[in-house]
Amino acid sequence: MKIAIIGCGITGSYLGWRLRGLGHEVTIFEKRAEIGKAVCSGLISERLWNFIPKKDGLVEHEISVANVHFKKWSGRLKFRQKMLLMSHAELDRYVASLAEKAGVKIVLNHKVDELPTIFDRVIGTDGALSATRKLLRLKEPHFKTGLQFFVSEKNSDSFVDTWPTKNGFFWKIPRGSRVEYGIMEEPAVARKMLDEFCETLGVKIEGLQAWPIPSGMIVSDNPTVTLCGGDACGLTKPWSGGGVIWSLTAANILLRNFPDFDKYHKELKRFFGWQLFKTKAINKLGYFLGNYAPWLLPKEREIDSDFIL
Repeated sequence: MKIAIIGCGITGSYLGWRLRGLGHEVTIFEKRAEIGKAVCSGLISERLWNFIPKKDGLVEHEISVANVHFKKWSGRLKFRQKMLLMSHAELDRYVASLAEKAGVKIVLNHKVDELPTIFDRVIGTDGALSATRKLLRLKEPHFKTGLQFFVSEKNSDSFVDTWPTKNGFFWKIPRGSRVEYGIMEEPAVARKMLDEFCETLGVKIEGLQAWPIPSGMIVSDNPTVTLCGGDACGLTKPWSGGGVIWSLTAANILLRNFPDFDKYHKELKRFFGWQLFKTKAINKLGYFLGNYAPWLLPKEREIDSDFIL
């Protein structure tokens, strides 16, 4: 089949690579002049290697624990799968190279203003502000704001520090030669909260970067045009805003049902509908206990960083 993929992030490249391996003719359209998500923490679980071959030099650092700090309680969450720190842009380019080597055609500087009509299937993997989603006239997801900046400070700790907020959290991530600080929160309050938080810590904000974090599963009902990818579908983890593993999992669901998009949509809703329900409930419970009944929380707990099983 002739397949168009809109967006050459990790999900678009992954789908192109896998679909080309099944014998399909694949073209990926990317609106930018180069491949690679520029603004992202790039903290991804080692489940990543279940989807793509390991690449030496891609991982900058490994994290095994998250320290969670409420006002009256602090605890440790041990990750069942190690979290890998890497450049998201480098990861995108690596997976795009797998697709190109397999024979996928990647077209840069190509903004899609209308849905392609000369293809048998069209897949939108074009990020948080997905043009495919708009062209399909689907509802928009709810958006939070991610803000990040870096401080020049040597720190190779194997843990991150997090401070929950009402609708998100602050974070501190050691990256070897520098430390990353940031917040995920509602757009109207994110910057003000980050300013106050950094003033408390005595940290100066420089080089602040921002990006939208969509949430809420958006599923197409079109039999030949669909969405896939964490940001395009709003499939990001409610507790962290991360979307890579969820996105690649959605891609595997699509591949398993391809070319039947109706079956893909049904399985996607079954699997992630339950994940979203559980994780949102656990998030609310954790926030309530951490602030109002901290004595009920264990000081240490092992968790799965991607899925509530």
